[in-house]
Amino acid sequence: MTTQPRFGRVITAMITPFTDDGALDLDGAVELARWLVDQGNDGLVLAGTTGESPTLTHDEQIALVEAVAGAVDCHVIAGAGSNDTVAAVELTERCTAAGADAILTVTPYYNRPSQAGLFEHFRAVAGATDLPVMLYDIPPRSNRKIETATMLRLADEVANVVGVKDAAGDLAETARLVAAAPEGFEVYSGEDALTLALLALGAVGVVSVASHWATPETVAMMDAFFSGDVAGATAVNQRLLESWDFESGDLKPNPIPTKAMMKVLGLPGGDCRLPMGPEPEGLQDLARRVLVGLGRA
Repeated sequence: MTTQPRFGRVITAMITPFTDDGALDLDGAVELARWLVDQGNDGLVLAGTTGESPTLTHDEQIALVEAVAGAVDCHVIAGAGSNDTVAAVELTERCTAAGADAILTVTPYYNRPSQAGLFEHFRAVAGATDLPVMLYDIPPRSNRKIETATMLRLADEVANVVGVKDAAGDLAETARLVAAAPEGFEVYSGEDALTLALLALGAVGVVSVASHWATPETVAMMDAFFSGDVAGATAVNQRLLESWDFESGDLKPNPIPTKAMMKVLGLPGGDCRLPMGPEPEGLQDLARRVLVGLGRA
């Protein structure tokens, strides 16, 4: 029997619902979080990239963690990253006190720090909490990759650095990381379209965007793969290709499509805060076609 990973296999990087006037919608966040858990999610990431963390105040992030952590029975992983180490440490401390089960900490963006700087940054963040810490490696947004040697050093020297959300898109490097990582260090896919490939390389699960509307399919793909039915997992993955195309793009960057999908499903979400931009015309019609393709309408 396959051992379940620390945070489960299917984790949704949850959007942050806003009201019509752009305020944080805590009641909506609780409603959406409970619905996602009912769909089969093992965990939720709050205030990550999909949760529009760059436009949330720290007080809003803490309020979000407090509201959702007190309302759901699943792993609540708090996005607590910053490109300012002092700010990341403070936010990590506050998310810990607010009831998070784990911390997701993103590569410092814009600064383009050295690998030595990244190591010290992440060590400081991990030292600010007794919770498990998941690194978030996403070079397309941060403009700096966490090199494999840096991740391995963190895994070896910092006890509560326990895994990575891998959105780097470098399959060969992920294979090297998995091969060299110490026992207990877990790799999660951070890119839906690459999840099945990353599972084949040794990833244990996914931090997903499409699971906002496709949790049952994502769970089915995991169950098939980890039971040895690779053909079955491949078949499910093929059903999800339209979802991968839908969830982001230059004209509709993440999380604009997910918020459009929430409107179609009648779930909380609202619009994205600027500077994400307005929802493109016809996006909700496209969302409906995605659901039809999954047999939902």
